[in-house]
Amino acid sequence: MQTEFKAVLEQDVLTQMERDLKFHPCQNSRPQILTLEQISQYNRDGFIKGIQIFNAAEAQENRTYFDALLAKVLASGGDSYSISTAHLKYGRVYDLLTHPRLIAVVQDLLGPNLIAWGSHYFCKMPRDGKPVAWHQDASYWPLSPSKAVTVWLAIDDADRENACMKFIAGSHHVGHLTFRPSDPSEHNVLNQTIDNAEQYGEVVWDELKAGEISMHSDLLLHGSEANLSPRRRCGITLRYCAADVRAGLGWNQKGVIVSGTDPSGHWANPPRPASD
Repeated sequence: MQTEFKAVLEQDVLTQMERDLKFHPCQNSRPQILTLEQISQYNRDGFIKGIQIFNAAEAQENRTYFDALLAKVLASGGDSYSISTAHLKYGRVYDLLTHPRLIAVVQDLLGPNLIAWGSHYFCKMPRDGKPVAWHQDASYWPLSPSKAVTVWLAIDDADRENACMKFIAGSHHVGHLTFRPSDPSEHNVLNQTIDNAEQYGEVVWDELKAGEISMHSDLLLHGSEANLSPRRRCGITLRYCAADVRAGLGWNQKGVIVSGTDPSGHWANPPRPASD
């Protein structure tokens, strides 16, 4: 009940905030890592995918670390979705969020003054049975303007069989959409649902190998099916925004300056946790 009350209170605050919820296209004509074609695709479709960041050995290290972390969280009463804002608790997750290879790619989309503020493992266990309904990240985040990107890093291989993420290409151009609270019978991992999302564009499946990433706009419609397979499907969402974005609800306390500067001093820039 307390969690439900907190969610309602946060939605009230989001409703009252004056927010710029239109897509701000990337204007970078000289990207360092991405190609001009990828920049164009991001502006057009709202996502890019299949970018390798970690090799097979590094991907295995990421998986081994998560396996141990998940075992610890489960033993303490958590579940496979409860490892959130992890960079403020675990040094190894902070290291992922601030990894130079990731930062270099995100800079190409958001510019040189860059904040990393979010980290959440989304782990669908074998035969988990829980979908993630169509939604926009911007509906959950007290951020403005809408210049934020999610990097989805595959910890396990993710494909249609084990419920990889899916996008509605181009839906970030529609603006902020009305959602409804999810019904408990839907077993939605999150608590919002946008109905009839397919009217806004083509469904694209975000199949990734472990160590690869996709990147999507905070306004892009996305979700995933329930994992009915015997294989786990884990990824970590790493969240970034331009330094001129402002955060409500105290979320600026989560933000790490990973590139350039934050001239206003809005973001708290917490240090790496001592754990790990």
